[in-house]
Amino acid sequence: MAGELLRTDVGDLTFDVRVDGPEDGRPVLLLHGFPQTSACWAAVTPLLTQAGLRTYAPDQLGYSPGARPADVDAYAMQNLAQVTADLMTALEIPVADVVGHDWGANVAWTLAAWHADRVRSLTAVSVPHPAAYTAAFRVDPEQKERSAYIRLFWQQGKAEEVLLADDARRLRRMYDVENSGISPEAVDEYVAVLSAPGALTAALNWYRAMSSDNRVDKVEVPTAYVWSDADVAIGRTAAEACEQFVTGDYRFVALPGVTHWIPEQAPEQLAAAILDRVAST
Repeated sequence: MAGELLRTDVGDLTFDVRVDGPEDGRPVLLLHGFPQTSACWAAVTPLLTQAGLRTYAPDQLGYSPGARPADVDAYAMQNLAQVTADLMTALEIPVADVVGHDWGANVAWTLAAWHADRVRSLTAVSVPHPAAYTAAFRVDPEQKERSAYIRLFWQQGKAEEVLLADDARRLRRMYDVENSGISPEAVDEYVAVLSAPGALTAALNWYRAMSSDNRVDKVEVPTAYVWSDADVAIGRTAAEACEQFVTGDYRFVALPGVTHWIPEQAPEQLAAAILDRVAST
């Protein structure tokens, strides 16, 4: 992934941020999910910078070695959104077009809901508005089954042991190399990051900090939600419910035959959706 790597301080935290594109380009904030890093945007970033945008892709809280608090509560959604807003301030980005995949989408939804003045447009990838996900989980047996893996992630110690055993065999399986477009080299990079002391625990703390109290308001900013029908984690019920929680201009982009790993498997289609959303504002 081209560009430069910045180390940016937010209080006593230090984030690694990949920056690319023209210095005067309109800023786009790219937020990765689990179990990846900012490297997941490698195929998307050139398509955005060629259009004149300036991209900022941080390794998020728990993933940057210098931003790895031990307290589970530090990974609650309210704090993740606040930390992201503070990181934008440290990067001198008053407002940005925000793109998030997987857990990064959850942060992006929360940022757009609670810090709307910082978000020019939102493109959420794979994961719908948290309220849409929760509603689907409660009424849709299929979504409940798709989400069953989270119960393992909640088990501190056991989850780390299971995922990292046998050269991280189960963690590696999650990347679905045969179908996802994620290269074996990228998997090796992700596994190396998450195998560092405390790293996987920090990443799993995003799940362990989940709470029904973490309600996210409806989103008023112009929004695109990009979902793929071969996603093993998010079913159609949750995807189609997303529209109910956006009051601003809303676009639903469904990608047939694409897995959960949209940034790697369908970078051109994703970049087109991002650029379309950006251009509309």
